[in-house]
Amino acid sequence: MSGTEGGAFGAGKAGTPFDPLAFIKKPQVILRIASTVWAMVVFGCISAEGWYDGHCQMRDDPNACNYGVGIGVLAFLICIGFLVVDGLFENISSVQYRKYAVIADMCISALWTFLWFVGFCYLTDAWNHSSDDSPYRAPHGHGRDHVQSAIAFSFFSIATWGGLTFFAVRRYREGSQETFTQGYETEQNASSPYSSFPGSDTGDPYQQPPFSGQKEAPDFQPPTY
Repeated sequence: MSGTEGGAFGAGKAGTPFDPLAFIKKPQVILRIASTVWAMVVFGCISAEGWYDGHCQMRDDPNACNYGVGIGVLAFLICIGFLVVDGLFENISSVQYRKYAVIADMCISALWTFLWFVGFCYLTDAWNHSSDDSPYRAPHGHGRDHVQSAIAFSFFSIATWGGLTFFAVRRYREGSQETFTQGYETEQNASSPYSSFPGSDTGDPYQQPPFSGQKEAPDFQPPTY
């Protein structure tokens, strides 16, 4: 199928006018916006107060700070990109392209769910193993709230990206079933290339009525002598 008439993969017919209100109400869009905000909080907090005197406050482990900032920035960019895709999705006329978009969403969302889980565990462990009297911690608890906020929103991101994975998987399954059903019905309703036998009353256009045009043979008469 090269185009969509009734819609596929969780979207309506191609060419439908864009409705901002309906777009905002979509579950995947709500989760995408939340994931964008959470990502900004994570990398913003770590960038602002996660470092003190050139050292990461989480056990003086620069990898912990860099990991949080890295996945946060990438998550932010990915969310922005998929928000654009979500907005243009119904104008994609090709079912195949819609399928590619849903598969990409499904795979990336699952990957980032895992990365946020790793990040949450990593940041939590690094922060718990850094003592308050460490020379790499800011005095008077400066930056504590920022680091703890980054850890908390890393946990929230696991939930939102997990939700995005769920909705992407559901859209993929529904789209595959719709595509199969539409293709099957089109094949079943296709007109036959064979013409029916003229005058046939059997209802089967492919079979000729048996012995329909033959005359009955006359009864045999024995000869008289």
